[in-house]
Amino acid sequence: MDTIYLQGVRAKTLIGWYDWERVAPQDVELDLDIGLPSARASVSDDLIDTIDYDLVVKTLRSELENQHFLLLEALAEFIAQLLLDRFSAPWVRISVTKPGILQDVARVGVTIERGQRN
Repeated sequence: MDTIYLQGVRAKTLIGWYDWERVAPQDVELDLDIGLPSARASVSDDLIDTIDYDLVVKTLRSELENQHFLLLEALAEFIAQLLLDRFSAPWVRISVTKPGILQDVARVGVTIERGQRN
């Protein structure tokens, strides 16, 4: 399976279990591995035969700014389902990182995989 990856995608969303975390949108960083439905683009050299990663980033940023999550796990699941459904990806691996949220901890995060990898 061919895979597109995007690393260090920055977005803002309301996220946090504690009230003080939900006062304003927070920065999150996303690492995305997105399985492609086919390998056609490697032969056709045409954007129509692949997943447009610019559109993926724009869609994620737009969707996340209007959402609220308590847990990183729920945020990762939301992103996974969006990519599987809207972009017809057969498989995704999503890593979500919240930088600087805990004292003396650079970042916290979660990684999930969804779909079928061939």
